[in-house]
Formats: sequence, structure tokens, C-alpha cells
Amino acid sequence: MKHTVSMNSATSGLFAAMGAVGIGPGDEVIVPPYTMSATAMAPLIYGGIPVFADIEEKTFGLDPAAVRKAVTPRTKAIIAVNLFGHPARLDELLEIAKERHLFLVEDNAQGPLAEDQGRYAGTLGHIGVFSLNYHKHIHTGEGGMCVTQDDDLALRLQLIRNHGENAVGPLETSDLTNLIGFNFRMTEIQAAIGIEQLKSIDEHVGRRERSPRA
Repeated sequence: MKHTVSMNSATSGLFAAMGAVGIGPGDEVIVPPYTMSATAMAPLIYGGIPVFADIEEKTFGLDPAAVRKAVTPRTKAIIAVNLFGHPARLDELLEIAKERHLFLVEDNAQGPLAEDQGRYAGTLGHIGVFSLNYHKHIHTGEGGMCVTQDDDLALRLQLIRNHGENAVGPLETSDLTNLIGFNFRMTEIQAAIGIEQLKSIDEHVGRRERSPRA
């Protein structure tokens, strides 16, 4: 991925993603009902409205057919959740997003190294969010990452992470309207731990795949 933006948690990453894609009061974000609470809460942080679409039985991810039915003129984004180490039907969800000019955000807390159509889960959407908390494959005590190929989204994620202040590089963005920022920064110690654990990512994921209680 072109950009990786560290966060102090995946929850913070989801909140920042909503701000980065421009969610505002009244905007609808399609989310699955089978997920951790932060997924559904994320749109609320910027005044958006979570709209539940059902999951499908093979992946427990969003059912593309249910998503199509849930789209309205007020829909602005979809949050897909990749559960239990495998991806939702991301290629179909991405096609819907392209057709309806929506943003696709992936909650990939449980899907590192999972693949869909030859690409890693968390890298197909406009923003992918990874978790580094104690229960995940790689953990830094607490932490998260947002990845994106989009320069503008990356800059907005960086700004939101740091109170909306331009302390992350040259300010070259055309629209800072209603850019509300927070203290979502990861610490240097957490980053150092995460970098070392990332070197053994195959081992960490493999251990989870082999364990029936993981």
C-alpha cells in the first residue's frame, strides 16, 4: 500500500476513516450487524447514521445483495468487516461502491494475510483498518493501522490523528471543512514492538490458524 497511517487503536482508525472520507451529519454508512460495536459507532462520531445490512452465511461478512437494497441517496460509505481470518465478498462490495460512487472501508482487525482475488484483505477498499491490540495476531498492547492508496485520504487521516493540526508534513489539501481531529497517535514504543512482531507475521497468523481456541 502507498500509505500506512498509525493509530492508537483500530477503533480510532475506524473513527478517523469516517472523517477522512467526509462523513457528516445525516450521511448513511452501511455496516454489518455481526461485528464489534466500534464498527457501528464509527459513523456516529461525525454525525453519520449506521445502516445495517445483513451478513451472508459463508463469510459472515456483508451480503452484497443486502447492501444493494440498503443503498439510498444519502449513502456515502460501506464498512465491510473481514471476520475469523477470511474476507467478506470484497470484490462484489467494491463493485457496488464503484457503481454508486461510495467509499469502501475495510475493518480488517481479524483478517491479516487473508486474500481475496489475489490481494490481501484490508487493501481492496479505499481505506483498510488493522488492529494491534492484545487479542490480535500482532499486538503492541494497543494500536492500529490505516492503509490507503489515496494521497488525500492519507493526509486527512494524518491530520485527524493529530487534532487536525498540520504537524505531519506540508499542508496540501483543498478541503478542511469540518475536519475534526483527535489525539489518535501511536507511541514510539508501540511502533517499535509492532515492527519487530511484523517480521514474524507468518508465524503469528499460522499459530492462530492451528489453534481451535484462537
